[in-house]
Amino acid sequence: MIFIYNDYGGTHTTSLAAAYHLNKLPTHRQLTTEEILAVDCFNKLNTSDMGKLVFHGLDENGNPVYTLGRGSSKVVIPALKNLSLILQDKYQNAEPIVYSNTSPTVPLVMTIGGFLTKRLKLSFVGDPLLIAGAKQCCSNIRELVLHTKQTAAARSGTESVIVMENKNFSS
Repeated sequence: MIFIYNDYGGTHTTSLAAAYHLNKLPTHRQLTTEEILAVDCFNKLNTSDMGKLVFHGLDENGNPVYTLGRGSSKVVIPALKNLSLILQDKYQNAEPIVYSNTSPTVPLVMTIGGFLTKRLKLSFVGDPLLIAGAKQCCSNIRELVLHTKQTAAARSGTESVIVMENKNFSS
């Protein structure tokens, strides 16, 4: 099974989701500023990294975990789903691929912080907002990851490509 967490920029909630998925973060409490800043790729990717699949590691079952910044496009995930199906059919490989959208977990303060930091290059203002947003949504992301793993396990026997919009995880 391949897991791909995706959102607009691919550097904030997706990085946190990948870290939770890979058991790199504590799950019993809110994250500290230091823990958030230590997450691989958190606030480290740029606009030029959008569209790139970023590998974060293998989970406890040997499944690869990736993140993807898809920008504002509404067609990236449907296109990837169709490409996945074509490649699975051509190469007779039915390994399930799970696309899990982390965008619903993004609180307004994180959106503002990301805009200030990434677009306006005002890190001194944006970074504290990103940290506040990450602290605000970490429990939602943790639950989204758990839901993603459970849904993937339940549906992988009948679906080779699983797209999860996760609208019920809004901050």
